[in-house]
Amino acid sequence: MVTTTTRREEAWRVAATVTDPEVPVLTIEDLGVLRDVAVEGDRVTVTLTPTYSGCPALDTMRDDVVLALTAAGFGAVDVRTTLSPAWTTDWMTDAGKRKLTEFGIAPPNCRAAVRQGPIRLRLAVKCPRCGSIDTREVSRFGSTSCKALYECRACLEPFDHFKVL
Repeated sequence: MVTTTTRREEAWRVAATVTDPEVPVLTIEDLGVLRDVAVEGDRVTVTLTPTYSGCPALDTMRDDVVLALTAAGFGAVDVRTTLSPAWTTDWMTDAGKRKLTEFGIAPPNCRAAVRQGPIRLRLAVKCPRCGSIDTREVSRFGSTSCKALYECRACLEPFDHFKVL
């Protein structure tokens, strides 16, 4: 007999394979958007917290979670959205940050470093291609609203930086 805990773990594992449609190297688990999975009888309820309240990828993520769980044999699937607590880059996994770098997107800097001290300093953004910290922000908004466009002064390559939130 399969227990509810085992069904929940399996449902989580399946939901965690869904990728972010805007950054397809990241799963929703890597991104920290997958917040909860509950199983009650034949019903699976998945809770997602979008990176932004108006995230255009949320509908696609919701559909992909339903498709993945249905394909894995789960019956009724509900996907709920919660905005509280608000998503933060602290929820991204280390594996997710590593995947961003390998994909050519600078991961967010440590949020804890941003919060400390009364003196505001702009932290350098390391180029994911050559590793230089001689970079500059070209535009506060990159290919999506959760990224900023940067340029490396060392290798002259543009790259996205996932913003710290």
